[in-house]
Amino acid sequence: MNMKLSRTLSTMLDDPRLFRQYAYVDGKWTHGDGGREEAVIDPATGEVIGHIPWLEADQIRAAVDAADAAFVHWRALRADERCERLLAWYDLLQANREDLATIMTLEQGKPLPDARGEVEYGASFVRWFAEEGKRTFGETIPSHIPNAALGTIKEPVGIAALITPWNFPLAMITRKAAAAMAAGCPVIVKPAGETPFSALALAELAERAGIPAGVFNVVLGEPAEVSKVLCAEDRVKALSFTGSTRVGRLLLEQSANTVKRVSLELGGNAPFIVGPDMDPREAAFAAVAAKFQTAGQDCLAADRILVHESIHDAFVEHFAERMAALTVGNGLESEIDLGPLIHRQAVEKAAAIVDDALAKGATLVAGDQSQAPGENFFMPTLLSGVTHDMKIWHEESFAPVAGITAYADDDQVIEMANDTEYGLAAYIYTHDIRRIWKIMRALEFGMVAVNSVKMTGPPVPFGGVKHSGLGREGGITGIDEYLETKYYCLGALGSVSGS
Repeated sequence: MNMKLSRTLSTMLDDPRLFRQYAYVDGKWTHGDGGREEAVIDPATGEVIGHIPWLEADQIRAAVDAADAAFVHWRALRADERCERLLAWYDLLQANREDLATIMTLEQGKPLPDARGEVEYGASFVRWFAEEGKRTFGETIPSHIPNAALGTIKEPVGIAALITPWNFPLAMITRKAAAAMAAGCPVIVKPAGETPFSALALAELAERAGIPAGVFNVVLGEPAEVSKVLCAEDRVKALSFTGSTRVGRLLLEQSANTVKRVSLELGGNAPFIVGPDMDPREAAFAAVAAKFQTAGQDCLAADRILVHESIHDAFVEHFAERMAALTVGNGLESEIDLGPLIHRQAVEKAAAIVDDALAKGATLVAGDQSQAPGENFFMPTLLSGVTHDMKIWHEESFAPVAGITAYADDDQVIEMANDTEYGLAAYIYTHDIRRIWKIMRALEFGMVAVNSVKMTGPPVPFGGVKHSGLGREGGITGIDEYLETKYYCLGALGSVSGS
């Protein structure tokens, strides 16, 4: 990798103060005590765009101390007071959308229009949970105990540790942090080392919005070291992680000793099912959109495209046609559809998946890697004749590699779709309501989109089943990950009650 120093990122921003190369703990910008730092690379160019410090274990624990101290006052605020501060944060995210998008494109690689969309998407969770925090209602329970009143109230669980990925470096933080903060919980965010600057810009804007010191903290460092400290800390009561299933299992195991509330959004291997009644061109264009968002680096990306045999050939033709129109390049340039993959290892993994499929009998319909504009780019690739024994069938490719398989009937496609350890999202394209209902109910996935590529947003309970995770983010259930239900029994004074 050619690690040339790029022009200073701050010179590209309207507000240079949004570019921070420090951790953020207890309302202060913090260097690492050990002097270790990590370069952050623009994946499109290989240039260094900045450096971040790696904090030591005692500095991570200092973030826990700060959050613990802040918890007393943050939870004591009325829900509408927390709402006002979160809405101020939301307004600042909107006002600084262009700078936030520029930071994201430089560190993650996605095209600027996609980055702008993510800022809008991420901000929408702040607004949603700001309001949802005012609706964390308890219940009145009809009493079976004489002269007693029974009920429940909702209380914040405590400090929440949030470990987030590089593919959506802003929205994955706000979807977690806004829910926790609205519930009354301070947060400690550990962003991916590849994309820390979006998280640090969020911290700068949170401070401007009046979020008190210690409520929103950003720690940086070697992932295993940071997670080990956070998982071992008994004062950290909740842990939310988005990332690979392998790492999710490790975090779940590490959190067992302190019995944390754990929510996990893990890997996906989404089937995209096309019924025999569909217009193959319409379905193919939708499948391209579902596959190549974020250059395929998306847990919702359509990994296994299952097409009825009666329209298979026409579908493949139209898919290749639409895929050929996609433009690959640096996300800062205009009219770019796909940016780079996050690093060279991702390119090598994509190539290995394609090679494996070809060696086992798949057909390369399109995908000329000699046209890639840089070493971290992978050209959109289409494989037909994909079968169960290939890596592309079982692994989450996280790359712009599409695999198509023909099927004969509904029962077969249900079996094929469920043939995975993952269960995050699935797509169905058909106009037959009986087929929709049968397949939708039989799919072992947490989310199913019917005749639509877009399925996410603030009101949606986002999450999966099987090895795709635990819990839900967003919607009315998202805030429950950070709340405990306390039951009360109020007996009348002077009365004698039994159990």
